[in-house]
Amino acid sequence: MSDTSEKDLLALETERVLAAARDSLSDEMVARLAGTATDAMDLIDRVNRTGLYKAIPALADLVNNGDLDRLAKLARVYGSAEDALSDEMIGRIAETAAEGISLLDRLNRGGAGRLVELLARLEASGDLHRIAEAIPRLVDRLDTLESMLQGFEAAGATTAKGARAGGGFGGLWGMMRDPDNQDALRFLINLGKEMQARARR
Repeated sequence: MSDTSEKDLLALETERVLAAARDSLSDEMVARLAGTATDAMDLIDRVNRTGLYKAIPALADLVNNGDLDRLAKLARVYGSAEDALSDEMIGRIAETAAEGISLLDRLNRGGAGRLVELLARLEASGDLHRIAEAIPRLVDRLDTLESMLQGFEAAGATTAKGARAGGGFGGLWGMMRDPDNQDALRFLINLGKEMQARARR
């Protein structure tokens, strides 16, 4: 009897719970629950038909490794960059990229590869380091070289304007008595000695 009365009580309580649930659910709530259940069944059907269930282990690995969070952050960064870029900025970036590719193409067609190989050989032999050290000295001496060239031009112009020498020992003696001519001759002699000494090294 006790088993029967407990079963009756349990059935009565279950019936009361169901009745209370029916009373608490409005028609709108029932419709929403039915719609949700329908959407869930449709989603499960589509997952099964498209084979998305095979991606669940890979997604689980992404979640466990933290890669999914990193992908989400990367997507947010990409979205922010996309929002920040205006049409004008995108056009400028595309133009810059096109110019860069064109420059690389011209360098490639112009023999830049051979230049890189030459620079590599110079670096391997140590000549590139010597050239780099010599360039500042050459730049410093360009002023001296320019002054020398201007001196040559000025001397040529002065010689062309002056009267021709009379010749003979007397003319040579008169020219050698000038102290400026003697200094110029001494400079040329010293220059010749220096060049001869450097040629022998």
